[in-house]
Amino acid sequence: MDPIQAANELAFRVGFSGHSGHLRVEPLSTVERRNPLRSIPDFILPPAFPRETPESIKKYIEETYLHPRLDSDGFSPEKVGRQWEFDWFDRAEVPLEPSLPRTMVIPVWEPPFRRSNDGSVKEIWEPKFEEVDVSDLTSGAVESGSLPRPSGKDFVRGSISNRPFRPGGLDDSRSLERILPEGASNGEWVREILNGDPAQTIPPSLKQGLNLGMLKPYPCSWNVCKEANSLKSSSDENLSGLSVQFDDLFKKAWEDDAVGQQEEDGHLSDVETVMLEAEVGSSEVSSKARESEMSLDDILSSDSEGSKLHLDGFSNEIGQQKKEAWAMHEASKRIVDCFHELVPDMALEFPFELDAFQKEAIYYLEKGESVFVAAHTSAGKTVVAEYAFALASKHCTRAVYTAPIKTISNQKYRDFCGKFDVGLLTGDVSLRPEASCLIMTTEILRSMLYRGADIIRDIEWVIFDEVHYVNDVERGVVWEEVIIMLPRHINIVLLSATVPNTIEFADWIGRTKQKEIRVTGTTKRPVPLEHCLFYSGELYKICESETFMPQGLKAAKEVLRKKKLTSGGGSGPKSGISAGHDNARVQKRENTSRVKHHGANFSGTGRGYQNNGNGQNNWELRRKDASMWLMLINKLSKKSLLPVVIFCFSKNRCDKSADSMTGTDLTSSKEKSEIRLFCDKAFSRLKGSDRNLPQVVRVQNLLRRGIGVHHAGLLPIVKEAVEMLFCRGVIKVLFSTETFAMGVNAPARTVVFDTLRKFDGKEFRQLLPGEYTQMAGRAGRRGLDKIGTVILMCRDELPEESDLNHVIVGSATRLESQFRLTYIMILHLLRVEELKVEDMLKRSFAEFHAQKKLPEMQQMLKRKLDQPTKAIECIKGEPTIEEYYDLYSEAETYGNQISEAILQSPSAQQFLNTGRVVIVKSESAQDHLLGVVVKTPSPNNKLYIVFVIKPDMQSPVDNALSGSNLQNKSGAFDKGYFVMPKSRRGLVDEYNTSVSSRKGRGVINIKFPYGGSACGMGYEVREVDSKEFLCICSSKIKIEQVGLLEDVNSSVYSKTVQMLLDLKSDGNKYPPALDPVKDLKLRDAKLVVTYQKWAKLLEKMSQNQCHGCIKLEEHLKLAKEIKKHKEEVYALQFQMSDEALKQMPDFQGRIDVLKEIGCIDEDLVVQMKGRVACEMNSGEELICTECLFENQMDELEPEEAVALMSAFVFQQKNTSEPSLTPKLAEAKHRLYNTAMRLGELQERFNLHIDPAEYAQENLKFGLVEVVYEWAKGTPFADICELTDVPEGQIVRTIVRLDETCREFKNAAAIMGNSALCKKMEVASNAIKRDIVFAASLYITGV
Repeated sequence: MDPIQAANELAFRVGFSGHSGHLRVEPLSTVERRNPLRSIPDFILPPAFPRETPESIKKYIEETYLHPRLDSDGFSPEKVGRQWEFDWFDRAEVPLEPSLPRTMVIPVWEPPFRRSNDGSVKEIWEPKFEEVDVSDLTSGAVESGSLPRPSGKDFVRGSISNRPFRPGGLDDSRSLERILPEGASNGEWVREILNGDPAQTIPPSLKQGLNLGMLKPYPCSWNVCKEANSLKSSSDENLSGLSVQFDDLFKKAWEDDAVGQQEEDGHLSDVETVMLEAEVGSSEVSSKARESEMSLDDILSSDSEGSKLHLDGFSNEIGQQKKEAWAMHEASKRIVDCFHELVPDMALEFPFELDAFQKEAIYYLEKGESVFVAAHTSAGKTVVAEYAFALASKHCTRAVYTAPIKTISNQKYRDFCGKFDVGLLTGDVSLRPEASCLIMTTEILRSMLYRGADIIRDIEWVIFDEVHYVNDVERGVVWEEVIIMLPRHINIVLLSATVPNTIEFADWIGRTKQKEIRVTGTTKRPVPLEHCLFYSGELYKICESETFMPQGLKAAKEVLRKKKLTSGGGSGPKSGISAGHDNARVQKRENTSRVKHHGANFSGTGRGYQNNGNGQNNWELRRKDASMWLMLINKLSKKSLLPVVIFCFSKNRCDKSADSMTGTDLTSSKEKSEIRLFCDKAFSRLKGSDRNLPQVVRVQNLLRRGIGVHHAGLLPIVKEAVEMLFCRGVIKVLFSTETFAMGVNAPARTVVFDTLRKFDGKEFRQLLPGEYTQMAGRAGRRGLDKIGTVILMCRDELPEESDLNHVIVGSATRLESQFRLTYIMILHLLRVEELKVEDMLKRSFAEFHAQKKLPEMQQMLKRKLDQPTKAIECIKGEPTIEEYYDLYSEAETYGNQISEAILQSPSAQQFLNTGRVVIVKSESAQDHLLGVVVKTPSPNNKLYIVFVIKPDMQSPVDNALSGSNLQNKSGAFDKGYFVMPKSRRGLVDEYNTSVSSRKGRGVINIKFPYGGSACGMGYEVREVDSKEFLCICSSKIKIEQVGLLEDVNSSVYSKTVQMLLDLKSDGNKYPPALDPVKDLKLRDAKLVVTYQKWAKLLEKMSQNQCHGCIKLEEHLKLAKEIKKHKEEVYALQFQMSDEALKQMPDFQGRIDVLKEIGCIDEDLVVQMKGRVACEMNSGEELICTECLFENQMDELEPEEAVALMSAFVFQQKNTSEPSLTPKLAEAKHRLYNTAMRLGELQERFNLHIDPAEYAQENLKFGLVEVVYEWAKGTPFADICELTDVPEGQIVRTIVRLDETCREFKNAAAIMGNSALCKKMEVASNAIKRDIVFAASLYITGV
């Protein structure tokens, strides 16, 4: 390579650095100086050196760096012990570490079934290698980085001080924008070099740069040339691929010294301007096309916003175009047929033949891909979860199984305990968190992600069970949060019931995480179902094999008809009411009775049916109900259809139905013995008083007879005992609420629906098809039953066929986004640098379709921006047409408002009579039409008949065609098509001579619209609604209605046209209109103000210099086009911006609330108050935080504090009023006032919150007295007498209260309040005792 001459006789050269092909600047000692640098390192070559080639460079690198040896002169024996000072390095202070390479070679992991053994030793896998960009590895390190692993509890639960992991699926452009500072990406450093300035010594974003010592004072300049005849370009290149690299600028410097030869031959006289193309180095710019191409300066001078749009938009657009769909749904027969060849070494063997969808899912899991499995209940989705656990164990990683309900978590822990290394994490239980397979609720996983738990680094699989729970209004948002927050290295397994939009949901996940989601599953049930009606002691089949059979319903209706005839001719209620209407009324009465079932009413004399004095009626109803249940169970027992699950949609209904079966005994002596032994062992962990609780005694008596109840009101240990006994098959009849269908994997032979209506917390409604399918899916035990039976109970009436058809074979509920912003979500996200709250909103399922269209909108915006802009050339100097057009548009808007209001008023109707001149709105909205009212509305016709003139004259042929509709044709051309000048006409030719003066009969002989031409103008008679009038003119003309509508005389039409033209003869486009205030008596105050604004705008328009211009109309059209173009560009930019997000206004309001109460500052930095709020997961975070910072707990004892805190976690709305101590009553009042104040604050910042409703929803004081007595040591049996809340609800509230105490304790530690921290610890210990915290039977075993 030839040396480059620099200023001040300092020669240097550009050469290889020896590290990944980087360039370096090497000074050359060509001039002997007085104090030469004698200690220059040995990589500086002498001044005269041969031309470099790749071979010579390779040889030089090998000799200099790869073959190190001692310098024989410097390290001779006579110089032993001497020390050398390399002053050149001391002065230059050049770091000796080599620069980082751009790429690295890493091994590629392959699944076992894809590994090739060709050329390798047997059973030894030789991996392949690939070259990857270092930036990719760097971005990966951010999310699963090499930070030291902390020990202790933070490893699993995380800490509020930890930084959350970078969510997977974020755009690469975001990471580039974060890594590269503005100075490095805008190309300023390249421009300085090309302009001959010295290279920058301080890199962008750094405070100080390289200290070059003595080399610093010497300036240098660069002359960069390229061969003229080799410069080629294409103007069509996509500039989105633009890449400016330092190596690229000097690529030719070490090639066959083309530049030097050019200079020697004289082919290149002066320095050419370097033009950059879309891909530098792949194609070059032609010198002939320089004028039409974009130069480097043009590219680099683009503003930063454009660059950002270019980077974020179009690079993302290309990626999106390459990947249209992320959900892959391909049922491959090859996978099923060759499964064992594709997966020869399975991580887990199954003792049965796998179904097709299970094989597909396992194959994709082996490939390391995410999977979405959609199948019916009991179809075998758990096999996929088990295999993911096995893969995690095999790969020495971790897998997480999340469930929506704590019962599912406990049951799965018991099921997986014998197969895998399993741990359990719930709100109150933490078992073996160090295990490789963890089972937890989805809320726990969300907390771990937000708190940056270090265990996340080890997780390979996250399994979401019951994904259709995303439709839950209260908790569905948790699933979306977790899916968005998961890091890139975690694969996802989703298990769901069959839903209509599986592909859509999977596509959202894939697009969010930027990874393919394999969709598989089956719509086939492992055990087919048949659906029957039970009416009058008989079963009527209405559906089989997913096909509705109306014959069974008709047969049941025929029985009902005969029954009504025999009972006296249908004196009962009206037919056609759904099956559950009567039951709904019963449930409503039961819900208002609020009666608890203790031992006293076990014998069957429940008070719940004695309501409003109708004791006798309720008693009859109860007897009738009991006889129906006995009739049904006897029928099922004879047909061997037991065990049966009976779904009742009320806890009271379950208890009373079970209590009514007093004389029924369905168990054998052996089963009774098994039940007794199981119950004794299960309840032996309770102390004496707890074993004799009314509910425990009552349920044991039911269980011994083979009858069980299952609902949220049961104690957890009682509910688990019922579930386990049912799974053993000794319970024959189980009365349950719908939670049993989702929370317990316990299929039965038969499922019975007590009603098809339920109360959803707001109203009674029909069951949804998805809810029915979920519960009906419990019918049929795989491997035991050939068919499952589903029965609908019908009492006095039969349901309609349409209702049955919709519920049984209707489409399941679609997965819908329930995403909503919460304060704790906002505070957590404000701590994450890579993921803003706006990004979370964009990635929600609710915004999926809008974000999916983003590439298309980006392309459309690019086309709009590339369109040439039209300029308006004004002869009067600087154009003000934009201002004039704005005034014109605003005036037109006001005018339309006034016209619409006026034309509907009664006063305007008085003026709209025959002969009134009006202006009719044009269809093209360019030029409105002048017309006259010919006929007013009549009772038969509500429209006006108007004669209007049009500027476009029709041809005679067109007129003949339009006139062909006339009933009386007078020839090819009627009179009046060609009009002679008035001076040459005689009396006979006057317009009105041929018009008869007879009185019209009101007959209309033309077909609307009727058109023609006269006096050089086109005309048309049409029917017009009053809304189509633009304004009413002050003029009125005399018209011949008979000649226009009945006789259809052309001379009359000509005369009417001429009269209208005469009104325009004074130069105005339209005659003056009636004044809205003076003439039309406008009285509306708002309209009067609008009219005044309109008049002022007209005055401003008249003062504008464009007013009256000869080119005004042309310029207005241009201004309209320019304005429309700008509005379209703005609309596209708005739709692509964060402001277009649906929940953006709610987000802004919540941010203002957090600023107002001090959780964040003006720069959105989370303050200590915000960190405290992040700890509050159990209750409403704002109320809890304000309660702590107002020191409301300081004056309370631990028992009183924990009792008051129960208001945060208790859920039931309607309860009996508690009896509180004066101190607790005052604390309750103070806390309620705090909630009201926060509600009013949120309402002030435009959040849709009612303060009273906000306080009542988030503070429920129904168990304050109960918890206070429990914390003081009162037995559980005694506290149950203080309230009407079921025992199970009490236990669940106190268990959640323990978690709330831990959160308040952590918050107190952040605040530095040691007294409150100690108080929360004492309160937590006070409530942890006896039956409330009895260990789960699933965890400890029985």
